[in-house]
Amino acid sequence: MATIKNFEELEVWKIAMELCTEVYSLTNSDLFSKDFALKDQVRRSAISIPSNISEGYERDGINQFLYFLAISKGSCGELRTQLRIAFNLSYITNNEYNLLNEKCLSTSKQLSGFIKYLRNYKLNEKNNKLQIQSVNL
Repeated sequence: MATIKNFEELEVWKIAMELCTEVYSLTNSDLFSKDFALKDQVRRSAISIPSNISEGYERDGINQFLYFLAISKGSCGELRTQLRIAFNLSYITNNEYNLLNEKCLSTSKQLSGFIKYLRNYKLNEKNNKLQIQSVNL
């Protein structure tokens, strides 16, 4: 197993970045872009997911990392709700909703698995830095 050296190597971060990028593209549509409040909130939720993963990784200690991963997971739920609202308002199609909702669910499951994995972490005593092994979750 290889040691993860930065958050950009985390699979869950990569998936969250893809989700965020797709949400930004989707919210540029004509109908969606006119609802400034919902567009802004959807984007904030989407950007919160990878941002909290990276912020938690850069913090000092596993407890803070776990805290930020939990916030990231919560943002997945928030985004799912907002996507449903956008669908109900006909801002997005059924297909767009289903695709992004599934990505949110998948990201949330990845985060859950990562959180469980990290609860069994080993702290490298030598430099007091978290050592994350590359694993398939």
